[in-house]
Amino acid sequence: MKVLFIGGTGNISTPSSRLAIARGMELYHLNRGNTKVEIAGVRTILGDINKPGQLSELSTHQWDVVVNWIAFTREDIERDIELFKGRTKQYVFISSASCYQTPLSYPIITESTPLCNNLWDYSKDKIQCEDRLMRAYRDEGFPITIVRPSLTYDTVIPIAIGGFKEYTTADRILRGKEIIVHGDGTSLWTVTHSDDFAKGFVGLLGLTQALGHAFHITSDEILSWNMIYKILADSLGKEAKVVHIASDFICKVEPSFTGTLLADKGESVIFDNTKIKTFVPGFEATIPFAQGIKRTLQWLDENPDRKFINPDKNAKIERVLKAYAAR
Repeated sequence: MKVLFIGGTGNISTPSSRLAIARGMELYHLNRGNTKVEIAGVRTILGDINKPGQLSELSTHQWDVVVNWIAFTREDIERDIELFKGRTKQYVFISSASCYQTPLSYPIITESTPLCNNLWDYSKDKIQCEDRLMRAYRDEGFPITIVRPSLTYDTVIPIAIGGFKEYTTADRILRGKEIIVHGDGTSLWTVTHSDDFAKGFVGLLGLTQALGHAFHITSDEILSWNMIYKILADSLGKEAKVVHIASDFICKVEPSFTGTLLADKGESVIFDNTKIKTFVPGFEATIPFAQGIKRTLQWLDENPDRKFINPDKNAKIERVLKAYAAR
């Protein structure tokens, strides 16, 4: 099976690339070559998907599957429909679980949960992408599959403030400084290791039954935010000095946190993974957060340059803490 990943060397896509190769797929990456990730067996086409003049080699191929890991806007989707119409048997769009109804009217999320999030431009743009692709499937027969990851990690720290591609909150824990946990920390969330995500995702590639369908792929492990931060601190060998602050207050002081909190992580969610387990028999997430985050921290320890401490984020955290103390 001949597969193209647009992108392919990111936090989620790298494990999926490795698993695709392990399962015998003929995998190509289209990227600019800026991310130095070596994946044995991958064939690289150098080019920028946004620059037609760099896509001459791409036009010589036919694909069984095309996956775009880096499409974010309606314009990206219009471009891809034109590029791959009649040139692929399946087009997989990486959407986001943040597209689901916010706030939720029912806390258990299935793929039929409405898509409606007016608090975050990122989510609104992804919803528009999904809408256009579903119309292309219905009206033009464009062979789409939609995948909605939630908070998925491998080389990033999956927390709400001062994590993901930065080491800011981890550094604060190590230095004994206060950290912010939104709300009272008892709302529920799910974090998913990218290796687990890959098992469900790669199982969808080339699956004819998946055409026209949307899937989320997450762990079944449900944790409170208090527990997520405690596991992180325990893995760092420290005790976190947690300050619980309401999400509304945090976002009033620092509106830049609105997307990640009020539009995403500010309320409890429970994902029902029945659909992906039905379409990909045997799929199961087996890496608990207490194990997975140790692997992430070890990877960061291997190269201190990976531990980006964001001074701007530190300043925002301090402003929120100061405002809360003075309330």
